[in-house]
Amino acid sequence: MAVLSSPLVLIQSIPPVTRAFTAATVLSSAFYGYLCWKGLQADASYYMTIVPGTALYAPWTLLTSAFVETTIFEFLLTIIFVPAALKYLERLWGSLEMIKFIVVSVVASNIIALGFNWIEFFATRNADLFLYGMQYHGQMSLQIALLVAFTQLIPEHQVQLFGVIKARVKSLPMAYLTLSTVLCFVGFQCPWIIIQFGWFVGWIYLRFYKKNAADSVGGTDTYGDRSETFSLVSWFPPFMHYPLTLLGNFVYSLANRFHLIPTSGADVELGAYGQVPGTARAEAERRRAMALKALDQRLANNSSPVGSHSSNGAPAQARSSNAARPESASSPPSTNGRPKANEQDDPAQTKTETR
Repeated sequence: MAVLSSPLVLIQSIPPVTRAFTAATVLSSAFYGYLCWKGLQADASYYMTIVPGTALYAPWTLLTSAFVETTIFEFLLTIIFVPAALKYLERLWGSLEMIKFIVVSVVASNIIALGFNWIEFFATRNADLFLYGMQYHGQMSLQIALLVAFTQLIPEHQVQLFGVIKARVKSLPMAYLTLSTVLCFVGFQCPWIIIQFGWFVGWIYLRFYKKNAADSVGGTDTYGDRSETFSLVSWFPPFMHYPLTLLGNFVYSLANRFHLIPTSGADVELGAYGQVPGTARAEAERRRAMALKALDQRLANNSSPVGSHSSNGAPAQARSSNAARPESASSPPSTNGRPKANEQDDPAQTKTETR
């Protein structure tokens, strides 16, 4: 009985959003495969995926297309990575923040991809390719957004891919982004270009819009992560930092002027958040500071017995010097600041006493 109930216990231990999202992915992908097997691929594409030329008449596909994986390889990659990542983040953020992160990452990325295809159509007038020849689906945008979230939380954590390749978490998003760029230049724009948009949308949301309830200062909630280590320039080589800093500060000032970025409460140390790249205290810096503080306390506790031993040794040395001092202090007392001479050293006094 315990063996039969173990799968149920395992499923119940999964947070609700992760469980529902995984179930929707499995069922939608299976249903899409069934429709294609029945020869209804055109209807399945129209109602379940994003076709730029018909997406305006099926706006629900901006979200539901994320539940559809059209190939076995894409489905296996999604099932292996996404549920485990969602489970970790949902326990850390909560179900509501997890839902918002999924919806923003998927829907915003699909809207950008849809607009980009229409721009390509207006530039080339090739409707067969850019409006009806591409089909956006799957969770590539969510995958890269999850990698961005892990880069924010555990950047130095080392993972092992396929049991052979070892890499740090902070290097995975740019590796995935590089793969997407290469495939787009080769000619596989759909669906690989959506990784580009998912990376930027995920970073924008985590940088400025994610609510940090645990970081409330004086009862005011803060938003985003304005730390130096999570700035836009930190994703690029050093020679690109200066122009990106100028561009980021310009865009940030415009966004503040039009109130596109939520205002945050005053920071304890700096009073407010800084511009991009910010210098305000955020989650990453605070965790590092807490870790360093704990390390300093541990080192102080380990070194305290040595300090007490040396402090106890000082009085002992003082007592030994005080004990040796009476031997040198046995000289005769002084008179008017000069030591009193012995009788043998004063001949006049000896003659007087003889008389």
